[in-house]
Amino acid sequence: MFKKILIANRGEIALRIIRACHELGIKTVAVYSTADEFSLHVKFADEAVCIGPGPGSESYLNIPRIIAAGEITNADAIHPGYGFLAESSEFSRICTENDFTFIGPSPEIIDAMGNKAQAKETMKAVGVPVIPGNDGILSGYEEALILADKAGYPVMLKASAGGGGRGMRLVKAPEEIESAYKTASAESLSAFGNGDMYLEKFVENPRHIEIQILADAYGNVTHLGERECSIQRRHQKLVEESPSAVVNDDLRKRMGEAAIKGAKKAGYIGVGTVEFLLDKNKDFYFMEMNTRIQVEHPITEMVTGADLIKQQIRMHAGEKYPVYLENMRLRGHSIECRINAENPDKKFMPSPALITSFHMPGGKGVRVDTHSYAGYEIPTFYDSMIGKLIVHASNRERAINRMQRALEECIIEGPKTTIPYHQAIMRDEKFKSGEFDTSFLETFEYKPEVRNEK
Repeated sequence: MFKKILIANRGEIALRIIRACHELGIKTVAVYSTADEFSLHVKFADEAVCIGPGPGSESYLNIPRIIAAGEITNADAIHPGYGFLAESSEFSRICTENDFTFIGPSPEIIDAMGNKAQAKETMKAVGVPVIPGNDGILSGYEEALILADKAGYPVMLKASAGGGGRGMRLVKAPEEIESAYKTASAESLSAFGNGDMYLEKFVENPRHIEIQILADAYGNVTHLGERECSIQRRHQKLVEESPSAVVNDDLRKRMGEAAIKGAKKAGYIGVGTVEFLLDKNKDFYFMEMNTRIQVEHPITEMVTGADLIKQQIRMHAGEKYPVYLENMRLRGHSIECRINAENPDKKFMPSPALITSFHMPGGKGVRVDTHSYAGYEIPTFYDSMIGKLIVHASNRERAINRMQRALEECIIEGPKTTIPYHQAIMRDEKFKSGEFDTSFLETFEYKPEVRNEK
């Protein structure tokens, strides 16, 4: 087992990893930018090293400074969390070259799964259903036009190295192809340094379902059920839940087996997520694989009892995953709301500010993952998420009720937050019914609740 782990990240995920390490008896090193000097992950780590100024390019994305921090603190492993360098094959390789265990996949696996066209071919090779489209990378918009005519409109143009909705365009007619291809490719080149594109048939009214997998170094792979991630705004998830309201035991088994086949084919080790689109006929198609811990991992922990961060660390330390996980049954229902410092009344404009009052809910079945507190100044340089509110109950209806109660107890003053927006979602009859897809928020009418002041 590792003696000391450096966490190459910030915020709530850094704090989450520190907690898991301390329970395993592992010392921790936090790295931080000058903008994060007073963040809780800095306070609760055993050691902390400043690695640069606020901008991520000069701190959390600065590989030489992170490696130097690991060397001067004698860390023997580096955990990347999610975001920043978590899916950087270069970072994985440099960690290994400098005698640090990278708590994530090898550079080869990151490259194979990070390249969506290559990942698609890997999945096809073991019989995992994939969305119809081209094989490999498009040579240009002219090829895209030919393939779109064959597949039939609408189609999706996607950046091979993309993520978070960047480098992605929906195309409904031939005259849109050239413009969509050029703008998406340029966007991907700017964001990821890679302008390669591929084309897929657009699956109408899909649900976004992801399967959580665990894989040890001995070829053993299992899955821990699914997460429903269809409540998205501009391809960014806002609400996640487990299990999905439309996935039964048979479908869960088939999707889980497909995810396991793909992970074994890739030679995967650690935790990861295989993501699928599920159409209205309950047919599923491979979309992508995330080679890291996910933001929404707590809901899987709530319905399985597994500690995914601890399991991740143990598997990269050479341990086998526990056999009992193979027969894990999902218990009850869990929902997560991402609390962002954004103003829903002004098109989700970021709202970084000093938090003047901060109270999080408690009680049975309520969990809060956050690095924020009263007196904390939200930096302008990073993601706007300031915490995650997670609930668990015996069934979906009770979980929604519990989330409504927990949201009512949330008090965050200073910045505007998405709490009122989440409350409106929880009240929505379509959401409550479970009959929705990834287009839910496109037609969702946000009506903040008007409260009478006492």
